Amino acid sequence: MTPALVSAAQIAAFDRAGFVVIDGLLSDEELIRFAPLVTAAVHARSHADQRALHERSLYEQSFQQCQNLWEDHPELRALTFHARVGQAAAELLGADAVRLWHDQALFKRAGGRGTDPHQDQPYWPIAEAKTITAWIPMRGSTFASGAMGYLPGSHRTGLRRFQNIFQAEDAQALLDAPEIAGIEPVFVEVPPGGVAFHAGLTVHMAEPNTTGTDRAVHTVIMFADGCTRGSKLFHMSVDRDGIAVGAPIRGACTPIIWPRPGGDIPAPPPPVPDEIRKLAPTGVLPA
Repeated sequence: MTPALVSAAQIAAFDRAGFVVIDGLLSDEELIRFAPLVTAAVHARSHADQRALHERSLYEQSFQQCQNLWEDHPELRALTFHARVGQAAAELLGADAVRLWHDQALFKRAGGRGTDPHQDQPYWPIAEAKTITAWIPMRGSTFASGAMGYLPGSHRTGLRRFQNIFQAEDAQALLDAPEIAGIEPVFVEVPPGGVAFHAGLTVHMAEPNTTGTDRAVHTVIMFADGCTRGSKLFHMSVDRDGIAVGAPIRGACTPIIWPRPGGDIPAPPPPVPDEIRKLAPTGVLPA
């Protein structure tokens, strides 16, 4: 039997607050290995876009987003399918197994603006609130570099509202929702090797990056095996596999992250169709 990675106190804190930081899930050697690989992958996806930060949309000024890096950058598959990160996520969710929804790099450029408050789950057609994001800062995160902030307990209030951060909608409208009005955000630093986990319904945000270097983060979004598609809302993670509304989400795009008894890493799904890729901003989707 695999020893537990997460303590009962940490599980209770996650259940109560909707977020928790687990130290030491990645070793120093892994950070040295993966940090330049994530940076190189983001550069490969985005180098054609030479706009200055101030020329970008407000959303793009918050971070450079590159999804599904595991598909076209095989050197990063061991990070997306990191067994200790996956096991910790499963323990926090109380799930026997967790699947990948998608990975993504979120690079907050030097001088980048803060990330507007939002919940993740309204962006996804997943019926059950058994979702979790592992937020992995490749060099740790500080208040100055763009630390994450969370509204404690917001995942338990019943709030499930789509906040369009792509269009930089009025963030205060979400914060004024009666379910969460008056909850003060808690901003947390994450040490190198640590991982910040938050639930899909936790309202979260991030500080601006006031340092002179990019804040390099790789995230892995997971859900409990057995979750079903809850709506026809388009999302690559289900539509590429033809998952019907009401059906369990199981396909080539959403393989098991943990447990993988053989320690193998799954092969990527077929390439993204051109008609889907052309809808996304430069660099977001796999080549």
